[in-house]
Amino acid sequence: MATFEKETVFSLEDVIEYTQGGVISKQITKSKAGNITLFSFDKEQGLSEHTAAYDAFAQILDGETEITINGNLYHLKKGESIIMPANMPHSLKATERFKMLLTMIKNE
Repeated sequence: MATFEKETVFSLEDVIEYTQGGVISKQITKSKAGNITLFSFDKEQGLSEHTAAYDAFAQILDGETEITINGNLYHLKKGESIIMPANMPHSLKATERFKMLLTMIKNE
């Protein structure tokens, strides 16, 4: 995963495609404070339950997903966002194909 060039104009939805039966991730930028990654998920794809040492801001750019945080289920669609707290178990599943911008910020 390569980071994107700074001072380059791009459309988030256009720089990542969907893949049949899979997941694609593209790292936009990374630093000691955290990182920003663009994801696409085909329908029924997802990420199993895990934790991260970062607060994670998920912004849905296209489609729909279910995100579970600490046992609570949330349904999100294009234009909606949620913050997944650091060190809290979370998972996600694509109810429809979806694209997401994930911003992870180091929790102090």
